[in-house]
This record gives sequence, C-alpha cells and structure tokens, in this order.
Amino acid sequence: MKFFIDTANLEEIKEAYDLGILDGVTTNPSLMAKEGISGHENVLAHYRAICDIVDDNVSAEVIATDYEGMIQEGEELAALSPKIVVKIPMIKEGLKAIKYFAAKGIRTNCTLIFSAGQALLAAKAGAAFVSPFVGRLDDIGTDGTGLIAEIVEIYGNYGFETEILAASIRSSKHILECATIGADVITSPLKPITSLLNHPLTDKGLAQFLADHKKANGK
Repeated sequence: MKFFIDTANLEEIKEAYDLGILDGVTTNPSLMAKEGISGHENVLAHYRAICDIVDDNVSAEVIATDYEGMIQEGEELAALSPKIVVKIPMIKEGLKAIKYFAAKGIRTNCTLIFSAGQALLAAKAGAAFVSPFVGRLDDIGTDGTGLIAEIVEIYGNYGFETEILAASIRSSKHILECATIGADVITSPLKPITSLLNHPLTDKGLAQFLADHKKANGK
C-alpha cells in the first residue's frame, strides 16, 4: 500500500517523508487556503516546493469545471514537474479531460468519487487514480470502506490498472480497513498515519528494557 499525506503544509510533508513511509501528496483548494496560499503564481510555487520534497505523486487540483478550462489548467500544472498528477472532479466534462490527459501521457486523479459506477467510468476514461471518499460516506451513514471493497472487486474483474486511492481518511482504523480490503493507496492527514506507531505494550516493553538495562549497569 502507498501512503500519501493529505495536506499543503510543507513541515508536515517533510515530517512524513523523513519517517520513510511517504509515497505522495494530495492537495485541494481548501488545503491551500488553510495554509494561507492564494494567488495563481503563489499556488504554482507551492506545488513546486512540494515536488522538491517528495519523490513522486503530487496531486494538484484544477479549479475549472469546463472541459477547456480543465485542459488549460491541467497542462499548466503538469508542466511544473513530472511528479504532478492532475486532479480532476468526477463530472461529465472531467471524464473527457481524463481521456485527453491519458492520451497525452499525463496522469490524473479522479476525485470526489462516491459510487462504484463513478469509479468504473473513471477507470474506463484512463484515470491513473480514483479517490473514493471514505469518511464523507461514513458521515451520511453509508459504509465508506464497503465502497472500497466494491471497487477492488470490479477492478479485479477486468484488470483495470487504475489505482484505488482511499481518501477522506479519518483514523488509523480507516487505514487498516482499507489495507485489509486491498486499496492501492490511502491519503490521510499526518495524525492517523503516526497513530499507527502507538501501542501501550510497545511503551510498556520499552520502559521495561530500559529499566533492566539501568539495573544491570548499576545506573
């Protein structure tokens, strides 16, 4: 499983990268705004800064919702770095844009996926990634990880190469459920990822080791 971090915060991206587990970054206009990044040139510069940190897979989202606008924005974003994956919304015009970019060899991440049918269409159009939103489905009483399982089965039936990128991850439990089901990627804030480190028996065992060492060495 690949681990992406869902943020535009450079310090958090560096921390995740230094842990040795980071495979990519996902961003969106809301995350950019959260970091105080505004203005077209500033946003592009921030994407370049993210690309300087990570090895690959930086999802950069288009703002346009019309075909021509998505093509224009997507080509500009893709020109920043070969690490860029153009993030396209799951709408009719978005599917057309995904097909266009696939023919050009530009990777896309189809975002705002909430059904298996949408994921099927995105794969058919040639998306490199699809982003089903696990947490947002849970919020409305629908089984978010159940959707991941559906998509895994459908893609397996037909050999689609599109990677399933489980998004809107809220907890370490979500991460483990997606890993068990067979999602290719999860994208998450840093906290759920680092919480995988924690277990009370690890803390207890380490404390015992240190105490025994101190006793044996007369310290």
